[in-house]
Amino acid sequence: MSAQQRAVQEPATPGPPARFHIVTGKGGTGKTTVAASLALALAGEGRRTLLVEVEGRQGIAQLFEAEPLPYEERKIAVAPGGGEVYALAIDPELALLDYLDMFYKLGRAGRALKKIGAIDFATTIAPGLRDVLLTGKACEAVRRKDKAGWRSYDAVVMDAPPTGRITRFLNVNDEVAGLARFGPIYNQAQAVMRVLKSSETAVHLVTLLEEMPVQETVDGVAELRAAGLPVGAAVINMLRPVVLDDVAVASAGDGNRRAAIARALSQAGLGGARRGGHAERLVDPLLEQAREHAERVVLERQERAEIAALGLPTYELELLGDGVDVGGLYRLAESLRKQGFAREEAR
Repeated sequence: MSAQQRAVQEPATPGPPARFHIVTGKGGTGKTTVAASLALALAGEGRRTLLVEVEGRQGIAQLFEAEPLPYEERKIAVAPGGGEVYALAIDPELALLDYLDMFYKLGRAGRALKKIGAIDFATTIAPGLRDVLLTGKACEAVRRKDKAGWRSYDAVVMDAPPTGRITRFLNVNDEVAGLARFGPIYNQAQAVMRVLKSSETAVHLVTLLEEMPVQETVDGVAELRAAGLPVGAAVINMLRPVVLDDVAVASAGDGNRRAAIARALSQAGLGGARRGGHAERLVDPLLEQAREHAERVVLERQERAEIAALGLPTYELELLGDGVDVGGLYRLAESLRKQGFAREEAR
């Protein structure tokens, strides 16, 4: 029995309505990591969560140190609060076969089309159709209920395409307008848009406190709002600690402190403070590091102000120095829960 079949047959725990969390961000901001952390955070509230990827990179499987995901919903993690995280890698060709079987009852004929390359041809020449299939599969999971009428999933989290493509990816109604103005494809697009523009959906944007990611986030929010798509939260990822106070930041470039720094290093046992001594030779590298750190702090404060000006709920995730493994995902998820993400999204 597949995970998808079990999701229909097993009773879901009563709880708040399902929510569709779409996670986007500039490449390199760690949106897949954030999407996985959000799914774990929501499951940490005792919920059943589905984590979906649509770009064919198997990033979710890599993060959870699991085998490549098949085209079926598979349990991938259990959260401390007892909730479960299922994962699904949506394949557009297989999603189209599902679509053809659902609306046209093609069955084996659909599989024959795949063998001769017709499926790949269709999704290549009609990218709008491909996006409808990808978002449609996720929206189906959002709407799905079991026989008792309970939602199969309390939350669905999608690791979506980057910010530069997110509005076009989600605005499937416009994308298929040139393909069909009535019939099953048109109706499917309409159903998808009803979910995407509903109060159940939120598009979260992942950013770093750097100029290009922040600017892309600002532009992405403007595009989403112009398209009538619901913007959720901003997630500042890979946040590095500030190790200098404001006074130290302001005086980091002050060369007059050289002698005092050399004496302090000498007193700490790092050699003599005399000119040319070991302690004195450490001063310039330390001052350079302090100057670079101070410049970063000032720039990050400016970028943080840009994010604040968007008027979005904002969450912060620290940079994990050893990289992100499964333990790191749980750590980030707990950070989001402590910041109130899961509780706020339940309302």
